[in-house]
This record gives sequence, structure tokens and C-alpha cells, in this order.
Amino acid sequence: MSKPVGELSSREKAFSPAIKEIILENFMSYEYARIPLTDGLNLIIGPNGAGKSSVLLAISVAFGQAYTERSRKLSDLIRRGKDIARVSLIFDNRERAGRRPIPYSKSDTFMLSRYLRKDGSYWYEADYREIDKSEVVRLLREFGINPDNLLIIMHQGMIEELGALSSQQRLVMVEEAVGFREYRERISSSENDLKGMVSEEGSLIQLIENANQTIEYWKQIYDRYMEKKRLQEHRALLERELVWAQEGKLAKSLQSIGEKLAARRDALSDLKEQHEVSGSDSEKLHRSLLDKQVELGKLYGAVVRAERERAGDEAAHKAMEKLRDELEVLRGDLSQVKADLDQKKMKHIQEFLDFTSQRSERDSEDAARRKVEIDREVASLQAEVGGTQDSLRKTVDDYVAQRVKFEVLAYRIKLTESEIKELERSEREVKGQLETLSSDLEKAGERLVTERQPYEVSEEMKLVSAQLQKLQDLPEDAEKIYKDYMGNMEGLKGKLNELQENRKLMLAELEERKKAWRNAVQSLIDEVTPVYQQVLASVGASGAIRLEEGDSIEETGMQLLVGYKGAAPTVLDPYTQSGGERSVALVAFMLSLQSRIISPMRAMDEFDIHMDPKNREAIFKMILTRSKQNPNSQHIVITPSIISVIDKSAHVITVQSVHGSSEVKEFAGKAR
Repeated sequence: MSKPVGELSSREKAFSPAIKEIILENFMSYEYARIPLTDGLNLIIGPNGAGKSSVLLAISVAFGQAYTERSRKLSDLIRRGKDIARVSLIFDNRERAGRRPIPYSKSDTFMLSRYLRKDGSYWYEADYREIDKSEVVRLLREFGINPDNLLIIMHQGMIEELGALSSQQRLVMVEEAVGFREYRERISSSENDLKGMVSEEGSLIQLIENANQTIEYWKQIYDRYMEKKRLQEHRALLERELVWAQEGKLAKSLQSIGEKLAARRDALSDLKEQHEVSGSDSEKLHRSLLDKQVELGKLYGAVVRAERERAGDEAAHKAMEKLRDELEVLRGDLSQVKADLDQKKMKHIQEFLDFTSQRSERDSEDAARRKVEIDREVASLQAEVGGTQDSLRKTVDDYVAQRVKFEVLAYRIKLTESEIKELERSEREVKGQLETLSSDLEKAGERLVTERQPYEVSEEMKLVSAQLQKLQDLPEDAEKIYKDYMGNMEGLKGKLNELQENRKLMLAELEERKKAWRNAVQSLIDEVTPVYQQVLASVGASGAIRLEEGDSIEETGMQLLVGYKGAAPTVLDPYTQSGGERSVALVAFMLSLQSRIISPMRAMDEFDIHMDPKNREAIFKMILTRSKQNPNSQHIVITPSIISVIDKSAHVITVQSVHGSSEVKEFAGKAR
């Protein structure tokens, strides 16, 4: 934690500029006045209505006091008959320890002015350079001056307002006056941060709950999308498998066709060889058949000739037999006619008949012999014809069988050639299909071994496509959306964890800050209480200052206790003590804080209201004493009372009204 603000107050006061002079122009009852001020006690005295309070009001106006602006119109502060008024404060800006209180001004004096117009407008100048109010506020804050703080500037009649403050308001005012505001601001900042964290934590938890619902929805979408993606990948795999299944089927088909072609070509070669042999055998059989037909024809001719000869022989034999019969008849007839014939003729006829008979018998014998031979020959020829016919029939059968075989082989050759052509066509077609499939195979990538048939793969693809059809409405960026939500969820959870850790750290830091603040405030109370009691003792009273504990810093307050005439101290409030008693206690409280107030200037107007002369003298002595104890601070005390000053340390300024205009006279020493 940074160094406590209270520890910086001495440095701040050492480098805070005091007001050297106040210049009033057309301000309230002042036409023109220059009011010099010094370090230590500045006592402004004068009768009521002379314009004393206007001096303090002028300082507040120059400081841009909000209270004054709220209670009175700026135009009411301008001297009657004038259109513009000016209040200027001249600050001592001499170098101290090598630096100036207002470092951006290189002059030994620094003038802050405020101009007021009748129309209610105003502006500020710093060394004749126009500035805005924010610069004035920033400058005063650097010096620890807040014109709205009653402990720094208490206008006429505001002692009662100071007494009416709640203990919480009083504590805030004290903190600001002594430079502890940073403690409260840090605590408030931490509490605001903590509230912000709690609010943010609640928002994050709500966001996480809402995100969980959204994620649950997108989880379902994501699961369906992943199923779709899986199906798409599976379909892509099936598409690859289908291509390679088709390739495998075509390759197997091509191999089968090749094998069949080889077998058919071998068979064709064998058939052609058989056909050639069959043709040669058929030709041989044809020639043998022709030879056998010729031979059979010859045999038929021989048989015919033999038959003809046999028939001729049989005819001749029959003729001879008939001739013999006829000869016998002739012989008979001849025996009948033998008497009619001469011997010679008979002889000749007999000889002819004998010759003819002999010849006929020889011829008959020859014919019989030839018949036997011819019969033998015919039988032999017939047997040979039968053998030849059998051989011919066999040859015909063999020839016919061989021709049938030849033709069958020719048909088979033709059929085989047709089959080969069909197989070659199929081979070209399959090769064409493989060629067409080559681009798909290239796209499909590395070979995918599958035992399934393309139709099996196609059926599964149809099923997968049907399942994908049900998922077609899913957005393509579902995965990205889900992962983004998950990433956001992780981020939210991480942020929540970080926020919760920071909240723990902030709680610990807040407790430390509260502890530091409480210790600082308590230390302040412990420091100023003896002074408060000393001032009260000077008027025969007693009292105490204590911290009123609350559940939070806003509920914690600073209580003033005071007791008069031997009574036990009680809490100061508007109802228990009289006006004079409250005034005494409040001034005593203000005096006890003088050594800790960081503003270089502090002022009180009519501090002695409601005080009796005895208490007034006693309190003023304490004011004089405290101002001497804080020589670097500038005290302005305004009173209409006649006060006996015991030394010349006070800077006395008298204000009086002369012909409707306030005039100022400065002198040091005992007030008159």
C-alpha cells in the first residue's frame, strides 16, 4: 500500500502557496480594495455590515465554491450599478528548497482571478491567461484546498451547520481536510471494484448459465454436425471404396476375360489344327470312297458281265438242251423218216446230228463248266462286292462322320472366333471403363482393398445418403460456432475464476485498506483528542473524540463528546447543548485539527457566535496559540467582537463602511 496521505501533509504544506493579497473590484460593497494577508493569524474585524464576510466570500468565489454559487446568484455579488466584478488572489510563488509551489509559473507571484457578469456568466484567469474551472479545481486540490469543506472555510452562520453534521459527514470532512481522502477513495474504489466484481461475477454466472443453455443447444447441433461429418467422411470412404470396388471388379473381369481369351485362343488353335487334320482325313476318305466306288463299279461290271455270261451260258445250255431235245425229236422223226431218206443223206444227217449232238454235249459241258466257274466267279464277285459295299458303307460312314466332324469343327472354330471377338470387345469395353475410371481412381488416392461388390457399397451409400439427407439443414459453421461458444465458455469460466481470485485478493486488500484507514483515523483521533481536551479545559469543560464504529466505512463516523460544569461528556448534538456550548466544542475541535489540516489557508467567520465574553477570550487565546504553533499555515479569523490581543503576532485588518463603500486598513498589534 502507498504511503499514507497524512505523512505527506507536511511536504504538501511546505510547498503550498499562501495568499499574499486579495484584490476586490466592484465586488459586493467593495468598489476597489487590496487586502494583504500574511502567514500565521490574519484577524479581520469591523462592525456588522462593514463588509468583513465579503472578504471570505470573495475568496470562496475565486476558489469556485459551489455552495456560494448555489445559494446566491453570481449577478447579486456585483456591486450595484456595475456590470462586471473581479476577485483576484495573489499567491506567494517564491522558490522554496529549489522549487516553486506552482511549478509551471516562473514568477514569484501567481494571480488567480474570477470575473463575474450581470448576465450570470463568468470565467477564470491564471496570470491573465483564461482557464476553465476544472483547472482551478485541480490546482486547489493539489494544495489540499476544498472551499466547500467547513473545516477549511467556514462562512458566517455555518458553525451551526458544522454542528448539525452527522458523525459520518463529520468524519468525511475531517478526512478530506487532513489529507486522508485518498484512504476513503481507495476503500471506495476497492468497494466499487468489489461491487463491480460481484456484479460482474453475477453477470458472468448468468452468462455462463445462459451460455450453458446455448451450448447445450449447440452441443446437440454439434453432435448432429459431427454425425453428419462422420457420415460425410464415411460416404467419402464409401465413394473411394466404390471406385476401387469398381476397379477391382473391372480388373477381375479383365483378368477373367484375358484368361478366357487365352483359353479360347488356345482352343481355336487346337480346333483349327483338328479341323485341318479332319479336312485331310476327310479328303483321304473321299478319295478312298471314290476309289471304292470305282472298284465297286468295276465289280458291278464284272458281276454284270459274269451274270451276262452265265445268262448266256444258261441260254446256250438251255438252247443246247433244247437242241438236244430237238435233236432227239429229230432223231425220232428221223427214224420215222429214215425210210424216206437215202442212206447218204441219212448218214450226213446222222453225222450232222451226231456232230451237233456231240457239239451240243461238249458245249453243254463247257457251258456247265463255265457256269460253275462263272457261278464261282459271280459268288466271288458278289462276295467281293459285298465286302466292297461294306467297306464303301464304312468309308461313307467314316467320310460322313469326318465331314460332320469337319463341319462341326468349322462351326466350333467360327463360334470360338465369335466368342473371341466378343471377349475382345468385352476386353476393350472393360479397358475403356477402366480408362474412364482412371481420373476417379486418381482422386480416390491410395488403393483401398475391399472384398465387397460395387452394388453392396452402393447400397450402403444409399443408406448413408438417406441419413445425410436428414442432416442437410445443419449449418456448415456449426462446429466453429460450438467451438467458439466452448472457447467463450472456457474464457468465461477462466474469467470467472480469475474474477473470484481477484475478488478474494480485493477483499483482502480492502480489509488491509480499511485497517490502514481505521488505524490512520484512530491515530489522528489519538493525536488531536488531547488538544481538543486542552481547549475545552481552558473554558472549564471536558470532552473526547471517538470513532463511531459501523458495518461499513460509510456508516463509520466521528463523534464529539463534551461536558460542561463537571458533567460527564455526552455526544454533541443540536438538542443537548446550548448554542454557545456547541460553538465552543466545535471551535475546540477545529483548533485540535489545525496541525493536521493540509490546506495552507483556513478561515472562520464569526467563530464566537453565541459565546459569552469569557469563553470568547479563552477560545481566541487558543486560536492565537494554535496559529503560532503552525507558522506555515495561513489563518483567517473574522469577528465583529472587540478582542484583546496579548501580543503583536496577529495581522489585524479592519473593515469599515465609508459612504456606502467598504474600506480596508491594515496594521499589526493589539486590535482596537
